[in-house]
This record gives sequence, C-alpha cells and structure tokens, in this order.
Amino acid sequence: MEKISTLTGPIIPLRSSNTDTDQIIPAVFLKRVTKTGYDDALFYHWRQDESFVLNQEPYRHGGILVTGPDFGTGSSREHAVWALRDFGITAVLSPRFGEIFRGNSGKQGLLTGIIPEEAVERLWAAAEANPGMQTTVDLVARTVTIGDETIDFQIDDYTRWRLLEGLDDIALTLRDEERITAFEASRPSWMPRTLPVQTGTK
Repeated sequence: MEKISTLTGPIIPLRSSNTDTDQIIPAVFLKRVTKTGYDDALFYHWRQDESFVLNQEPYRHGGILVTGPDFGTGSSREHAVWALRDFGITAVLSPRFGEIFRGNSGKQGLLTGIIPEEAVERLWAAAEANPGMQTTVDLVARTVTIGDETIDFQIDDYTRWRLLEGLDDIALTLRDEERITAFEASRPSWMPRTLPVQTGTK
C-alpha cells in the first residue's frame, strides 16, 4: 500500500445519499477471485445512463469523490473499495460513511474524510460550475483545499497513521517479523507453527 500525504484531482460531484455497497458494486461481480480489475463494475447500473457523472469528461479516470451522507452502507464487501480505487478514485468526502466500509477503506489505501453537508454543497457547486476543477486533500493537515477555500475534514488518528505510513494488514504484521520468527524458532517442534510461504513450487 502506498503512503499517502496529499492527493490532488478533479472533484467528482456525486449527488447521491444513502449509497450502499450494492450500488457501488453489484453482487454479481463478487464472483471474481482477484483484488483488481473492478473498474468496469463500479456503479455498474448507474453507468448504463450516459449522463451519469462518471461517464463524463473529465471524470472518466477518477479523482476526489464528493458525495452525500451515508456512503458505503449495507453489506461489508471489500470489493466496493477495490472498485473505487481501480477506477482511480483516491479519496471520498462525505458527511457520513458506513462504518464497515470506512474501516475497509483505511486498510486498502482509500482515504475517507468526513466533511459537513454545507461543505459538500459548496464543493458540488464549484465542480459543476467549473468541471475538472482541482482540489487537494492534505492528510497531514486534515484539510481539503479548493481555490482560496480550505475545509477541515475528520479522520480518526489510527487510520490517518496507517495511510500516512502505507500500512495494510500484512505490512502491519511484518513490522514484527523478527519477533515472530524468533518466537516460532523457540516453539517445541510438536506444536503448531506457521511456515514461510514457498514461491515457485506447486
């Protein structure tokens, strides 16, 4: 997972509230067995409408998604985060998120920042008046900057630290690799143990 400090991209104004994970990625796509290649599945049903925002330039290649409250509610599918990232969306700003979705996002390198509803309205208006308008999300300062305006966003300290350090669950575990190796080496041979992953073998 790459470290995140600042993200810059066009504001994608998604005028939607109560967007659940089935709307983000329909269940039919969960049959895939990879963690990548879900960009075509993102908002699949909504994208059948040619006027949908992600079908328009300059939003076809991602950016900073700004949306209404209760984004990512519903079932706890990690695929929703994978689809957003695969499409090129690097951050989502909303007044409120589904808690499981927000937790999954932090583990997968997708920044989710909480901003007031009035700030969402201002960002929507700015983006629609000037399509492609760039914004910068500063994770260090916890701010969103557009033109001369700076908006504070909320993110919990632990998730912020993980994103700044680029630590997914595996990377967090590997921080203790030496201690784990030493512990395994000291265990009696008859006890269960973890084995290193063998590559290049069947």
